[in-house]
Amino acid sequence: MLAIMSATHEELAAIVSSLTDVATRESGCRHYHRGRLLGTEVVAVFSRWGKVAAAATATHLISSCAATRIVFSGVAGAVSPDLGIGDVVVGSALLQHDMDATPLYPRYEVPLIGKARFTPDAGIRAELLTAARTFLADDLPLSVPATQLEHFRIRAPRAVTGVIASGDKFFASAEDLALLRRRLPDAACVEMEGAAVAQVCEEYGVPFGIVRTISDSGDENAVHDFPRFSREIAGRYSLGILSRFLGARSTIQDKGHA
Repeated sequence: MLAIMSATHEELAAIVSSLTDVATRESGCRHYHRGRLLGTEVVAVFSRWGKVAAAATATHLISSCAATRIVFSGVAGAVSPDLGIGDVVVGSALLQHDMDATPLYPRYEVPLIGKARFTPDAGIRAELLTAARTFLADDLPLSVPATQLEHFRIRAPRAVTGVIASGDKFFASAEDLALLRRRLPDAACVEMEGAAVAQVCEEYGVPFGIVRTISDSGDENAVHDFPRFSREIAGRYSLGILSRFLGARSTIQDKGHA
């Protein structure tokens, strides 16, 4: 069973609206939507914000929904100055930027696990990257109105792999962002859930992939850019990338049975 986690209500709504044979069950203040997306059986859910909420959601997907793979899509603030709004980051590694158990453990290392960074499944990562690049090249102009693309100055968006930093903090300060860059110079973007989901998947042995669309610059403009991007564009990105991802997987599986 493929589980799809969404980081915003808008992204989940776009995905659920495209499901067929939908059955919804409520548990723990969450609605789990089971159905088919492009012929693939999936269960889709809003992760809720923050590491604890996302970890609880991922754990329920694995233990109660029989999820064998998890793909988490959402938005993020840019940390790398090379990234702009509308670019896509597929996680190559995830860590918690607010994990600090020093002096007992090195900074960022998760106690009792012995590592700070969690690595997504290589196959899922590669497929998500291809899906994101195909969506941006072929589908984006048809999925998002030109006026919205122009508002956010999305003109030649890119899909890249990179390190995703997670923590229970919304970045809306150039000063805070600069500090994060100094501490984690290889971080591509920052959000509030991904590394927690990665840790749960690591502990349960469940393959996962995480893809984030840049919604804001993580500075003072974030309080204006993030809500509008989430409301108007995020769902279109998530559905488009996941549709390409599942379409490619269906083709691979069909060839495997040929």
